[in-house]
This record gives sequence, C-alpha cells and structure tokens, in this order.
Amino acid sequence: MRERTKRPLKERLRGFVQLCHPVPVLFHLLGVTIFALLATWPHPAWQVVLLIVGAHTAMQMAIAIFNDYYDRKRDAVGKPEKPLARGLVTPREALVAGWLMLVLMLVLLFPLPPLAWLISLLYLALGMAYNLELKSTPLSGIVFALALPLIPLYAFAGAGRSVPFLIWLVPIGFLLGVGLNLANSLPDLEEDAASGARTLAVVLGVERSFLVGNILLILSALLIFLLHLTGILTIQPLVLATTLSLTAVLLVTMFVLTGARKPRATRTIYFYFVTLACIVIAGGWFIGALI
Repeated sequence: MRERTKRPLKERLRGFVQLCHPVPVLFHLLGVTIFALLATWPHPAWQVVLLIVGAHTAMQMAIAIFNDYYDRKRDAVGKPEKPLARGLVTPREALVAGWLMLVLMLVLLFPLPPLAWLISLLYLALGMAYNLELKSTPLSGIVFALALPLIPLYAFAGAGRSVPFLIWLVPIGFLLGVGLNLANSLPDLEEDAASGARTLAVVLGVERSFLVGNILLILSALLIFLLHLTGILTIQPLVLATTLSLTAVLLVTMFVLTGARKPRATRTIYFYFVTLACIVIAGGWFIGALI
C-alpha cells in the first residue's frame, strides 16, 4: 500500500469519492428516497424526507468507507486500483472520514422518531458486522437479507407511519437480499477465493451464483403476484403489471448481457441490474399496495 506525502487536491477528492463507493450508494439513495416519498404520500413532508434520505446516505457512505479501511491490506495485494491501495487517501484520513459520516448520520437522525433511530442503528450494526467478520463467510448473504427490509421500514418509521402489509417485507426482503449479496460478491469472487474468504458466492461458484441470484429475483416477483392472486395483499393491477413487466425486461437484459460464460467485466453490470431490479420489485410492490 502506497502513501504519498504530496497529493494534489484533485487526487484526494477523487480518492474520497471512490472510497464512498458512489454507484452502490447512489442506488441506496434512490431506494430510500422512493420509500421516504411513499411513506409521506400524498403530502410529502420535504424536511422529513431530506432527513430520512440524508441520514441513510451518510450511514451508507460510512459503511463503504470502513469497508475499504478494514480491507486495505488485502486490497493492496488483490485490488491495487482501490483509493487506499493507490495512496489517494491515507488510512487515517479514511478513518476520520468514516467517523464524520457517522456523526452526520446521528445529527440527521436526531429529529426523527426513536423507532427510526433503532432501525437505522440496527442496519448500521449489520453493516459493520459484515465489514468486520461476516463478509468472508456464507453468512454475508444472511446479513444482506436481514438489512434490505430495514430500508423501507426505516423510511416509514422516519415518517411516523405504520402499515400492516410491511410484515411481508421479511420473506420478500430475504429473497432480494440474498440475490443482491450474490450479485455484489461476483465481481470479486476469484480474489475472495484466493484470499481464503468463504463468501456465499465463493461456496456456490460463479455459475451457481448467477443461477441462484436470478431464481431469487424471479421468486420474489412471483411471491408478490401470488399475494395479489390469493387476495392476501391486494395490489393495484396496473402497477402490478408494470412492475412485473419491468422486472421481466431487466431479467431478459441480464440474461443477454451477463452470465457465467460472459466476460468477467460484465459481473459489475450484473450487480447494477440486480440492484435496479430490487428497486423496481420492492418499489412497485409498495406503490401498488399503498394506492
């Protein structure tokens, strides 16, 4: 790992941006924004929405920064393009930035209801457990599965709303969470295996990780359809049809552009498609159930 004594400001800023994992954080920002707007619909309280979104975004950035901080030695060998490995950011700077994001998160959480604090802190605990211990084990998928449903629960708690159908977040969130974890692990599968990590994706291998990830997305969409079909949870038909159609388009696109036999670079594209599919499925389900 290189450390530079003199680094141009532009390089430092680029390093900090990369350290925050901007693309995954952007997807999280989009997701929590959708749920915050749904939680305050039809009269969005913009100040509350901004607090909900801002606190969650600060937490996601903190988790991302600490992730790279704890992985800095391994990244120096396996991922030399990372900002800490390249010396764009020093470990001390990364540590300070991570703690600053946590402080910002707590400041933004303060005006929100206590239940929102509790859910947010639980999400943070899962994220940090993933960074410290669980990322290199098959339990990493379970952490994702537990954390994902907390995002809409947090948004609704932040808005002071309780909706009975949120209980169905548990099975749907579990399916989407494990699928998202597999997609997130696939780009680094070989490096993880070489370093001795036993993530769920490493245990399954490339081909089965793609297969299981796709099946979990399909099962989550089918579960939503079956809930509507049986009358357990009525969803506005037009929204349901749109959600399932968009999900099908995303799945077909994923099958065409990505897969175990496609170039390794497409695995990152696969992660983005899976993330977008999760937002479409969960967001569409919420909209259809609420209106």
